[in-house]
Amino acid sequence: MTKALTDSQFEDSVLKSKGLVLVDFWAEWCGPCRQLGPILENIDNEMGESVTIYKMNVDDSPEVAGQFGIRSIPTMFLFKDGKQVDTKVGLNTQSNIQSWIESYK
Repeated sequence: MTKALTDSQFEDSVLKSKGLVLVDFWAEWCGPCRQLGPILENIDNEMGESVTIYKMNVDDSPEVAGQFGIRSIPTMFLFKDGKQVDTKVGLNTQSNIQSWIESYK
């Protein structure tokens, strides 16, 4: 199951983590964000051992989104061992996201 993430948890949960971490910046009012939710749940169920997936609500936790210059949502950041390695903006298919994650294993 994907986990909610707040500004105060970001450093410990993402920047100090080992392995792959996907952070989905989203908001309740964003239609494509709501469509992406079940896709990320499926990916988490299938790939949970190889990637940790967090959802970060930009309305509830605007600080980190501002630091990273998030301009549109959904935006997904992929981190490896605490370093940002890639970004995807917009709604993507499950297979596209899984291939993206796999390419950084």
